[in-house]
Amino acid sequence: MDMKEVPAVVTGGASGLGEGAARVLAAAGCRVAILDLQQERGEAVAREIGGIFVKCDVTSAESAEAAFAAAREAHGPCGISVSCAGVAPAGRIVGKEGPMPLEDFARVIQINLVGTFNVLRLAAADMAERAANGDGERGVIVNAASIAAYEGQIGQSAYAASKGGVVSLTLPAARELARQGVRVNTIAPGLFMTPMMASFSDEVQQSLAATLPFPQRLGKPNEFGMLVEQIVRNPLLNGETIRLDCALRMAPR
Repeated sequence: MDMKEVPAVVTGGASGLGEGAARVLAAAGCRVAILDLQQERGEAVAREIGGIFVKCDVTSAESAEAAFAAAREAHGPCGISVSCAGVAPAGRIVGKEGPMPLEDFARVIQINLVGTFNVLRLAAADMAERAANGDGERGVIVNAASIAAYEGQIGQSAYAASKGGVVSLTLPAARELARQGVRVNTIAPGLFMTPMMASFSDEVQQSLAATLPFPQRLGKPNEFGMLVEQIVRNPLLNGETIRLDCALRMAPR
């Protein structure tokens, strides 16, 4: 897809991997709308990249519909959608205080999986209204999963289940939306320098980086954004989940 002037929506774009994707897409010529709950940070990033910010709760149909309407009014129907909004809490199925509260598990599924689908359905509806290019392509959807979808560690049952759902969603969504000329792909990142990672001490960061085969360092958000751009540009990438993890395979703990 030619990315110049294409309206792009990035959820979770105020920080971390979403911010990395928003910056790369803006640099490639896209008109970027950042959807996030972090208003102050999101507005600052939007100003820096020449985009717009819309406050959005991806777990709410009404909030997401209103956010897409605002982005559409500003830039036109969404042509590129990147879903990075998510949470990564740790919690054992049975901990010192008993079984995990069911609402804790449900909250992670609601944000990471249901939120991703909420955005996907709205982006696909927008894309179906766009004019097709020479390949018949109208839009590209990129979702964020995690390598925890494949090797979830102890304490990651909710997170791994939510990201496994995103991986499983990818192929059927790509098959269904092919008729509309919409491609769907997913990125499964490994260890990246996100705000959560930055909250850890240098010692912890270095110990985590030492587990990576090569390169032996944490990923940078713009490198996630680079893969988003490559997925958008390559018309044959469809229905795929791509690991971006320095060849890491996580141990049980």
